[in-house]
Order: sequence, then structure tokens, then C-alpha cells
Amino acid sequence: MRISRARSRAALSMAATLPLLAGALALGTPNASADSAPSGRNALQGTKPAWATAGADRGATSDSGRVSVRVHLAGRDAKGLAAYAAAVSDPQSASYGKYLSAAQAQARFGATRQQIDQVAHWLESSGLTVTGTNQHYVSATGDVAAAEKTFGTQLRNYRKGSRTYRAPATTASVPAALSDAVLAVSGLDNAPHKSSHDETLPPPDAVFRNSGPFSSYYGSKTASTLPSAFGAKAPYAVKGYTGKQLRAAYGAGRWTGKGVTVAITDAYASPTIAKDAAEYAKRNGDAPYRRGQLSQVLPDDYTRTEECGASGWYGEETLDVEAVHAVAPAADIVYVGGASCYDADLLDSLNKVVDHRLADIVSNSWGDVEANETPDIAAAYDQIFKMGAIEGIGFYFSSGDDGDNVASTGTKQIDVPSNSAWVTSVGGTALAVGKHDTYQWETGWGTLKSSLSEDGKSWEGLPGAYTSGAGGGTSSSVKQPFYQRGIVPDSLARANGKQRMRTAPDIAAVADPNTGFLVGQTQTLPDGSLGYDEYRIGGTSLAAPVIAGVQALAQQARHGLPIGFANPAIYSRYGSKAYHDVTDHPLGPNRDLAVVRVDYANGVDAADGLLTSLRSIGKDASLKAVRGYDDVTGVGTPANGYVDSYRFPFRRH
Repeated sequence: MRISRARSRAALSMAATLPLLAGALALGTPNASADSAPSGRNALQGTKPAWATAGADRGATSDSGRVSVRVHLAGRDAKGLAAYAAAVSDPQSASYGKYLSAAQAQARFGATRQQIDQVAHWLESSGLTVTGTNQHYVSATGDVAAAEKTFGTQLRNYRKGSRTYRAPATTASVPAALSDAVLAVSGLDNAPHKSSHDETLPPPDAVFRNSGPFSSYYGSKTASTLPSAFGAKAPYAVKGYTGKQLRAAYGAGRWTGKGVTVAITDAYASPTIAKDAAEYAKRNGDAPYRRGQLSQVLPDDYTRTEECGASGWYGEETLDVEAVHAVAPAADIVYVGGASCYDADLLDSLNKVVDHRLADIVSNSWGDVEANETPDIAAAYDQIFKMGAIEGIGFYFSSGDDGDNVASTGTKQIDVPSNSAWVTSVGGTALAVGKHDTYQWETGWGTLKSSLSEDGKSWEGLPGAYTSGAGGGTSSSVKQPFYQRGIVPDSLARANGKQRMRTAPDIAAVADPNTGFLVGQTQTLPDGSLGYDEYRIGGTSLAAPVIAGVQALAQQARHGLPIGFANPAIYSRYGSKAYHDVTDHPLGPNRDLAVVRVDYANGVDAADGLLTSLRSIGKDASLKAVRGYDDVTGVGTPANGYVDSYRFPFRRH
């Protein structure tokens, strides 16, 4: 199965990422080549990966090799599903907000029992063994020869980077009689694919601590004895913002998220999340959790724990839970954990949310680069997002932590699944909250690092080397959705050619780990014992749950009526006082900004010395935050009027 390794978005305040754990339709669809199929069969568009080229061909796959596939089901009315999802999400539509229950959605658009049985019978009769069926897919396994017969293609080995993987030599196909039942097939290529079962979760990662000195709010403590930068003495980085500061910055007012449920999906599950969340709230002035306010839905088994760095995901869950509660302290939170960090398991987690309508809002701080996503997986994700939309569920995905991805991949590209036209892509900012919790300014998140010279008299190589920044840019596979028309400038929408394409992000919030969030978590201490500790963290892993929390406030302000897929509503407020219009130079075109960071060299204590550096603000690779829509912060960040704008039908003043 083609299952990309998803990436956590959280960035520690040491500016390192946590271990790898991420037209036809009104809202845009992934582009697919004009694949053809033999007579009597229908092509499954895009099943041959782009990397399976003649030059990379290493010969036929052995007939005795094993293949495991998922045949994703299209349901009763795929085109009708897309149209309905767009209509109920558009404030300008007469159908706006006329959501279906989970049972109604399944009855109207889900796969029928007959479709499931037909697909299962076809797979069995072709020589594969069906291993599972549900309303989303039929899974099966068998040897290569049987898979080739079933899907009408030859499987060959291809070089991809330094590894060799199996992939179809031509486009896979299905019998024409099943064309309305089959959405896509995944698993014919296996880049990468590993499997294990009944694993236990490892202990938490080693403790990480910030050194300081710190600012308690932006600019409260200046590094007056250190060299100037950009014509001024820089302040020390904040210790980490808390809920009170974030609520003030984004206009929470009296709203608390009461009556709203936010789901969080990640891989695995922190064994100490309930205790950690309660302790964090107690220490940092957040409301205590009510009985049952935080719950978890977990798989029976975990897989690939070592490959995915399972313990690294504990911090991701902790950040997401504590950030949502900090912004929306009365909202219910349900954590839905995946069995691994692979697409198949993350898809299963998202399906649980939709099938049982577990939440109104879903925060997702993981993803991968667009080059690693194939059309089969994109179609499977979009199917979930559209089903969620018709139930009034909104999905929010972090946009990435590597800017334009050139530094990390060599190619300018955006991230997935935040490239989907059916989700809200959340970008990142550097946030200045001043004295008395006053919003000062924001820039796009983008960091250059310059270390203090040995003699302490200068910053080496100022402004320094790029370390990280909010993801964004233009999709190479998803067409521009209607809600971006007339708002996203053509310089971005047409960055990859004449066709206007999906541009990310849609909205933004604080992400810069140098102006980040204080999080509390049980970690493994230097003596091997476990203990609770707190540290500053950032990344668009922070921005996504912050925006999810803000949306919970907005739904409460909307008299509890679900906002659902929010992008049409978000873009309808573009250019209004509902947003901070974020730019990289909020204090003037020639005024660059930076903070001073002092870190433990070993990440724990001063035993191995301290590292002092200057971290610039608002320098995100080739991406720029400018007036109006941009590919770092989208339409901007929520301002004081944003939440209240949902109290009544929005009218631009």
C-alpha cells in the first residue's frame, strides 16, 4: 500500500521538529492524466505513480510477492456528494447549514451493501483473499500475479531515490460494471510499506527544557548586554504564551466554546494526557476540566511504533489538547488516535469521527509533502472531508513547518492533506502579545538563526541561516476552489502555470516557536524517572489547534449551530475587521525584528554550557506575508471582531 509517512507539525523552541511521526467539482479536484483502460474496463486515474518511469524501471516484480490493497468505495452518488458538500458550506447558498446526520449521510451517499458485496466478490473471484470490509473500503491480499490479473496491469520494480519499490507499469482498472462503486485502489505501489502488530507504546521522550532568560510578554526583558541587531537591542524570547494571552490576542471575549466538541487526530496516544492536561490547566490559569470533558477513542493495537517515533507523538497530542483547552476552555475534546503514522491508519481515525459524528471541529497537526501523495490517497481523504462537510464537520490541517519545502526537499511545494480544497489549511505567524495581554503585531513565521560570536561582540553571519517557517504555496495537483476566486492573486494561483490552482494556507495563528506556547508534559527525566515539566513549543501544530479553538468560540457565538467546512465563511470575511492583516514588517518596511534565545546545549541543564542565538522574525524562505491574501498567513489571523461576526449572518460594513 502506498502509505506516506506522516509528519508531526510541532516544533520545539530549540527550532527542531519533533520526530517524523505531514471543475469537475465546484471546490477543485486533483489533476489526473487522461489514463485509458482496455475495452470493458474503467481506468482508475493516477494509479501509476509519477516516479514509476521507464528510466527508473528495474524489472518485473516476482509473481510470488505479496500485495495488500484497499479498494476505496465511491458510494451512491459521488458527484452529488461534492455538490451537496459545497452547497451546505456556502453562506451564499440556500442550502447553507442544512446538514445531514451521520445516518442520513450514509444512507444518501455512502456505499450500499450491494456495492460492498460486488467488490468483495470480484476480488475473491480474481484470486485475492478479502481481509475486511466496511462502508469505506474492501481490503484484500494475495500474490502479485493475482493482483495483476485483478487490476489489469503489470507490477514492476522502480528506483525511487536510494530505494526500489513496486508500482503498476500502467494505469490500473476495474470492470466497467464496478466503475460506479470503486473510487480508488491503494496498495499496488509500496513506497514505503512495513507492518507489525500488537506493539506496546514506548515511554515518553527525554525531557526538554528551555534555559532563559525569558520575557514574560513580548519585549518585557531586553538583551541589553548583547550586541544589537537590525539597529536595536533585541528582546529575549517569551517563556511561552498561555491561554489568557492567546484568548486576548484572538478576540475570545466572553466566549468559551461551551456546547462544542473538538476532535484531535494524531498517531498513538500519550499515556499521561489526562494528568498532564489537568496539571497544566491548574498551573497556568486555565479552567479545570469537567468530568468527561476530555476523552479518547483509541485503536485496539498499535503498529510501526519504532519507525514512526511513537513517543514523539505524545508531545503532539499534549500540545493539541492543551492549546484547544487554553483557547476554548469549555469545549469538549475527544482525541482519536491512529494505530500508526501511516495514511491508512490516519484515514481510519478520520473515518471514526465522521461515521459517528464525534465532533464539530477536527484539528489535525500532521501531513507530508505534496510530491509524496498519490491520487488514490488524495481521493480517499477528500471522500472523508466531503462526508464530514455534509454533516457540519470542519477539518483543520497545519500547513507545514518548512516554508516552501525547498530547504528540506529541493522542490518548491506545499503540504498534504492541507492542499485539499475541502479542508482549512492553517498557516503560522510570529505573535507579539504585550503588557496587559495587549495584541501588538504579528508577522509571518519564518526564522533565520545567527549565533553569538565567541567574543560576544557580534552575531555571526547576520541575519543567519534558515531554520523553519510556516508552510504555504501553490498546489500542483488541486484546482482553485470557488471560495479563493478573486481573493488569491494570480501571481500565486498561477505560480505553476496558466491554470489557477489551490493556494495554501487559508487562515493563520501563532506558530513561531520563538513566540510560542507553553506546554506541560510528563517526560523521561535524566535519572530515568518520569516527571511533569513545561517547555515552549511552536510550529503550525500549534496554529491548527489554536484556530480550532477559535472556531469553537465562533460556533458558540453562532448559537451553537455548526460552522462545518469553514472556508467559504472564512473567505467571505476577507478584507473586513474580522482579521489582522499580517505582514512581515508590521512596524515599517525597513524595520526587521528578532528575539534572543538562550538554550541549554544538551536540552536539559547547563552542565554542557549554553547556546545564545538571535532568531529573526518574518523571513520564511521564498514566502512573504504581505498586505491582503498571502501564502504564509492566508486571509490573516482572527481579530477582535472575528468570533462575534458569527453571531448573525455576516454583512460586510
